Amino acid sequence: MTHLDRGNYAKKHPDANINPEAETLLKAETEHGKTTCAAVHRVAKQLKITPADAGVQVDLLELRLVRCSLGLFGYGKGVKMTQPVDSIAQDLEALLDQASHDGRISCKDCWRIAKELKVSRINVSSACEFKGLRIKPCQLGAF
Repeated sequence: MTHLDRGNYAKKHPDANINPEAETLLKAETEHGKTTCAAVHRVAKQLKITPADAGVQVDLLELRLVRCSLGLFGYGKGVKMTQPVDSIAQDLEALLDQASHDGRISCKDCWRIAKELKVSRINVSSACEFKGLRIKPCQLGAF
């Protein structure tokens, strides 16, 4: 959902219920109604649930996600953390080509590639921008 949908995130999940344990952990990671991508992933790991399920809990609690781990949003109005690049390492480009389809690559694949190559997630998302790849879907359901 976009910033225009703020305050209506729960509508995406009409049949879902708030998990009290997730609520406690997420609220502990929240400041001014905002929580970070990294915090939601930590909570998912603690609860042994998928990032997608944690993302549903974020929506049900009407929390706003900030500081995307790929640097795509949440760093200020219209600000991305991706860095312009002039070229991409061959191994990174090969993995991006393998994982992408129809000009898209998943957030999860970007994380996997970063871990595999031992590079930052921002480096991977910057390479995606260089190649014109759209990162979608988000593991947390933000996009």
